[in-house]
Amino acid sequence: MFHKTAAVLAGMALSLVPLGAAHAAGSGAASAQRTGTRVSAWSPSMTTAGPAFDDQTIRMVVHSSVAGSGVRITLSNRYSTTPLDVGAVDVAVQASGGNAVRGTTVNVTFGRSGQVTVPAGGQAISDVIPISLSAGENVLVSLYVPGSTGASTWHSDAFDTTYAAPGDHAGDDLVDAFGTTTTSWYYLAGLDVVSPTAKGTVVAFGDSITDGYHSSTGTYTRWTDFLARRLGAGTSQNLSVVDAGIGGNRVLTDVPNLWQGVSALKRFGHDALGQPGVKDVILFEGINDIGNSAGPNGAPLTATDLINGYRTLIDQAHAAHVRVIGGTLTPDQGNGYYTPAAEAIRQSVNQWIRTSGAFDGVIDFDQAIRNPANPAALDPIFDSGDHIHPNDIGMKVLADAIDLRLLHS
Repeated sequence: MFHKTAAVLAGMALSLVPLGAAHAAGSGAASAQRTGTRVSAWSPSMTTAGPAFDDQTIRMVVHSSVAGSGVRITLSNRYSTTPLDVGAVDVAVQASGGNAVRGTTVNVTFGRSGQVTVPAGGQAISDVIPISLSAGENVLVSLYVPGSTGASTWHSDAFDTTYAAPGDHAGDDLVDAFGTTTTSWYYLAGLDVVSPTAKGTVVAFGDSITDGYHSSTGTYTRWTDFLARRLGAGTSQNLSVVDAGIGGNRVLTDVPNLWQGVSALKRFGHDALGQPGVKDVILFEGINDIGNSAGPNGAPLTATDLINGYRTLIDQAHAAHVRVIGGTLTPDQGNGYYTPAAEAIRQSVNQWIRTSGAFDGVIDFDQAIRNPANPAALDPIFDSGDHIHPNDIGMKVLADAIDLRLLHS
C-alpha cells in the first residue's frame, strides 16, 4: 500500500547520490530564489547493521539547530545492501512526543513524487518542503516503508524518542497507532535549510561524548546543543551546528561493533566535509583509539599514530577550504580505558594539539572538565558516573569552553 500524495509540491528534481558523493552537493535553483545561505540544520552520522522493518511507519524527532526555510531532508541507504522503497514521507510540527500539531503535516516529495526508491549505498535528497523552522524547533518526520527493508542504515544513539507503527500512518496527527518506541534514528540522515542569518555550518566531529552519551533523552543537552544555543543567543545566528558524533568511533580503525561506525579517516569526507555550507569542523576524537590501544594494522597505538591521523584529517579539510578546530581529549581515570600507559599517550596527544599549530584553533576541553586536584580524572561535578562521559552540566561546560571567535563569523 502506498500513500497518496495530497499535493504536488514545486521543488528540485530527485537527487540520488551514490556512495562517496557529497552529502548534499549544491543548493539548486530553489535555494537561489531565497535570500540566505543553505546550511545543514541537523545531520546525524549513520552506520550499518540497524534493525529491519516490514510494512511500518517510523516517526522521528528532528531538532533544528538554526532558523530557516526552504527545508529539505536527506534519506540515507548508505550502509544497506538492498534498495530502500519508501511509500511516503510526511513532516509536521511536533506538539508533544510523537503527536503533531494539527494542520501542520506536509507531504514530502522526491522528484515531485511521494514515493522514492533509494539505491543500496546511496541517498535521496527531497524537493524543497514549503515550511519554515525556528532555531531549536522540533519537527516530526514520518517515513513509511511498505516492504521488508533488510538491515537498516541508522544512528543507534539518538537520545531522543522514535515511534514505530504497523502500516502507513505517516500522515497521522496523533501517535495512537505507534505502539513501539526506540531511541535511534533510521534512514533519516539530514535536514538542511536556507538561513537568513547563518553563513555556514560548523560540524562537531567525534565519538560518544559528542554524540551525547549519558545526556538526558529528549532534553537536547549534548554539548553541541548548548553550542547551537550559544550561537543563537544574539540578534542573529551566524552558524548552524551539526553533530557528527558516533558512540565508540575511532580515528584510525573501524570498530568491530558495526553500529559504532567506520573510522574517522573513512567517514570524515562524507559526514563532515560533505555537509551543506560547512565552514568549520571541531575535531574531538581519539579516546577510543587510546583506550583500545588500536593502532594501524593491529599494532599497539602510539601518540604518533594518532597525531598522523589528525594531520590527515586536517589536510583533507584544508583541501576543501574548511577550517579545523582541535579539541583536547578529556580524562578518564576510573574508567576501564584508563592505564598509566594510555594516560601518557593522552597527555602527549593533548600537548601536540595545544602547541603544534597544526589546527586552525584549539579548544581545551580537557582543562574545562578535569579535576583540578587530579588532572587524570573528570571533575566529579561533571562526571555522569562512568568516569569518561560528562553529565548534562559537564556538557554545558564543554560548550562554554569554546571561544566563539574561533568559528566563522
